[in-house]
Amino acid sequence: MSTTPVTPQPPQPVKTNRIGLQILDYRGGKTTLCAGCGHNAISERITEAFYEMGIQPERVMKMSGIGCSSKSPAYFMSRSFSFNSVHGRMPSVATGALLANKTMRSIGISGDGDTASIGMGQFVHLLRRNIPMIYIIEDNGVYGLTKGQFSATADIGSKLKSGVINDLPAIDTCALAIQMGATFVGRSFSGDKKQLSAMLKAAIAHQGTVMLDVISPCVTFNDHEGSTKSYKFMQGHEEPVAEVGFVSNFEDIAVEYDHDTTVDVQLHDGSHLRLRKLHEDYDPTDKVRAMNLLMEAHDKDEVLTGVFYVNTQKPDFTTMLNMVDDPLATLAPERVRPSREVLAQIMAEHS
Repeated sequence: MSTTPVTPQPPQPVKTNRIGLQILDYRGGKTTLCAGCGHNAISERITEAFYEMGIQPERVMKMSGIGCSSKSPAYFMSRSFSFNSVHGRMPSVATGALLANKTMRSIGISGDGDTASIGMGQFVHLLRRNIPMIYIIEDNGVYGLTKGQFSATADIGSKLKSGVINDLPAIDTCALAIQMGATFVGRSFSGDKKQLSAMLKAAIAHQGTVMLDVISPCVTFNDHEGSTKSYKFMQGHEEPVAEVGFVSNFEDIAVEYDHDTTVDVQLHDGSHLRLRKLHEDYDPTDKVRAMNLLMEAHDKDEVLTGVFYVNTQKPDFTTMLNMVDDPLATLAPERVRPSREVLAQIMAEHS
């Protein structure tokens, strides 16, 4: 019996990004979160965004606090530095790390409990300082690690699985971030892959505090009828303020769009964030209008998503302090220690 010889196929080229790395170089460990948890979808979008933007993983610091959300950094970019801090204290750790080395990129993953309750005092100071980092709140409205009690972002009138009704108003972290000084503020939904991906890539290009509130349903404790953070509720009540598109500065892409209905924002690295207006008079550089949109959506029981506010003019904290590019730990003693003459002058001036 004769056999037909099989012609060997040439190996398929391995797909790499602009710095020659594969998507596998941006993966993390296997998730231990519940199957279907929205946090896992966010980790996937983060992995893709850093890969597509061509960011060296070793130049990234991953910060987190305590909670289901704060486990997420283990599930993306294993080659990056990572620090899991005390409950609610991630902002101060991130601030110190970035002051010690301003050339590093930082992404912080927090939850609605970690941020809006025990961590609120630190969160607001990170915002007002405009610390150059991406701060993501994986927002499910409950404390998932302690059996699903309401968090401070739970909407008034929402219901627990036990039937308990929340009678306290929610903290809108996006409105708070705009008011306190963050320079890139938006909200998305873990199930909206297209929108969240574009927002994350734009966030990477921004120099300053990026605060993204991502509604991320808890499939164990907050995905039932009566929850306002469930997949079903979000699918029926999500109202995008703009269709988000992102064009990086290293890609030669021709995009046709209507100048009358699209706002183009140039980010710090030259990339462009293009927001197609879905609301009348929408302007992401108008702080007052952004706040009004959020309040109007709240009155209509809508969950507004999209980029609400962008400010590319305000200097970030490390620029304000004139921090050097060299990591502080590498500076020679003579660059950080005042001489005897300088100390004597200081003492004389204050004697």
